[in-house]
Amino acid sequence: MSIVHKLSFLPFLPDKGRVREVLRIATPLIIGSSALTVMQFCDRLFLARHSNISIQAALPAGILSFTFICIFAATAGYAGTFVAQYHGAGDRRKCVHVTVQGIWLSLASLPCLLLLIPVGHWLMTLIGHAPEVMAEERIYFNWMMRGGFLVPLGWVIGGFFTGRSRMRLNTMANIAGAVVNVILDYVMIFGKLGFPAMGLRGGAIATVIASTVAPLIQFVYFLRDPVVRRLGVHRIWYPDFKLMGRILRFGFPAGLHMMADGTAFAAFVMLTGRLDALSLAASNIALSINWLVVCPLTGIGGAAAILAGQHQGRRDSSAAATAGWTALAVACAYMSVMVFVFLLGSDAFFRLFYAADATFTLEQLQAIGFPMMVAMALWGLFDTANIVITGALRGVGDTRFVMLYMLIMGWGMWIPGELLILYRGGNILHAWYWMAIYVALLSFGFLWRWHGGRWRRIDLLRQSPATVSGA
Repeated sequence: MSIVHKLSFLPFLPDKGRVREVLRIATPLIIGSSALTVMQFCDRLFLARHSNISIQAALPAGILSFTFICIFAATAGYAGTFVAQYHGAGDRRKCVHVTVQGIWLSLASLPCLLLLIPVGHWLMTLIGHAPEVMAEERIYFNWMMRGGFLVPLGWVIGGFFTGRSRMRLNTMANIAGAVVNVILDYVMIFGKLGFPAMGLRGGAIATVIASTVAPLIQFVYFLRDPVVRRLGVHRIWYPDFKLMGRILRFGFPAGLHMMADGTAFAAFVMLTGRLDALSLAASNIALSINWLVVCPLTGIGGAAAILAGQHQGRRDSSAAATAGWTALAVACAYMSVMVFVFLLGSDAFFRLFYAADATFTLEQLQAIGFPMMVAMALWGLFDTANIVITGALRGVGDTRFVMLYMLIMGWGMWIPGELLILYRGGNILHAWYWMAIYVALLSFGFLWRWHGGRWRRIDLLRQSPATVSGA
C-alpha cells in the first residue's frame, strides 16, 4: 500500500482525476481573469507613465467604486450559482429562468449606483487626500459608477455558461473586452489616433466602453442557446419575484461579504493614502502587482464554486467537499511558486511603475517596496485559502457565514488595528504586516467552516427531502 493511499483521508492529497476536473474548469477562468488583470495592469502602467497624480488617484477611486458595484454584482451574479446547482440537478429550463431573473436584478442596479455617487464624493472628502489627487479620484469614480451596472450584467450572463461548465465563450469574451480596453486606454490616455490626451478621464472612459464588449458577446450567445430557443426568446423575460427573492436571500449575503471586504480594503487604501507620497505610491504599486499575481486564484476559486455547486445540486456533498479541497491544493501549489516571483522580481516591478515626475527617487521606492513584497508573499499564502474556500462555500450556498465572519474580522479586528497603528505613529510597513496577520486569521475560520461540513445541510434549490451524501 502506497504512502499516498495510506494518507488518503487527508483532504490536501487529491487524486489525479479530481485535479484534472478542477484544472479543466479553472484554466479557462484563469485565462479570462488574467486577461482582465493584464488590462488593469496596463491601465495602471499607462497612468503611472502619464502622471504620478493619476496613479495615486486611480487605485483608491477604483477600489471605492468597485466597493459599491460589488454588492450588486455578487447579489445578481449569484444567479450563476443557482445555474450550477440546477445544472447538477439536470434542470436545464431553470438554468435559463434563473439567469433571466439575474438580468433583471442587474439592470435594477443602474439607478442605485448613480444615487451612490454623492456618497462616494463624501467619503473621499472625509478621508482628506491632497486636493489634486481628490480631483482626479472624483473623475475616475464618476465614470466607473456610470458604467457599473455592466459588471453585474456580465456576471449574470457569464454565470449561465460557467455554471454549466461551458467555459470557452466567457474566456474569449473577456479576452476581447480586455484587448479593446488596452487599446482604448493607450489611445485616450496619451492622445493617439486623433484623440485628445485625456489622462485619467480617458482611462476611465476607455474602461466603460470596453466593459460593454464581453456582456454583449455573452448575451448574443445566450439568445442563441438551444434551450432558450426551445422555450421561446420572447417568452422567457417575465419577472418571477419568488425566484428573485431566493436569489436575493442567498446572493445578498454574498454581496455584503464582498462589500465588507471591499470597504475594509478601501478603508485601508484610503487611510494609508494620508501618509507621504512615497508610501502611497509604493503601496498602490505593490497592490497592482498583487492583483496581477493573484488573479489566477480567482479562477481556481471560481472553479471551486462551480464544481461544489454542481455536486451539491446532485445531492453529493462528499464530492462537493472533495472539489473544494482539490481546488485549494492546486491553488496552494501555484501560490508557492508565486512567492518567489514576489521576492525575486521586486526591484524590477517597482522600476517598471516608477514615474518620471515623482518627488522621490527610484532607490527610495525600491527600498520601501521590498518589505511590502515580503508582507505580500506572507499574506498571499493565506489569502489562497480565503479565495478558494469562500468560492466553495458560495457554491454550496453558505453565504451567510462568509458574510458574518468577514464583517467581524474585517471591521472588528483589521481596520481598528490599522487605525491604532496610524494613530500611534506607525508607518506603511506596520500597516501592511498587520494586514498579513489579519488575512492569516481570516483563512483559519474559513478552513474550519469547510472542514466542519455544516454547509452540507443547505438546500439551495428546495429539492425534495433526501439523505445528503456524506453527511
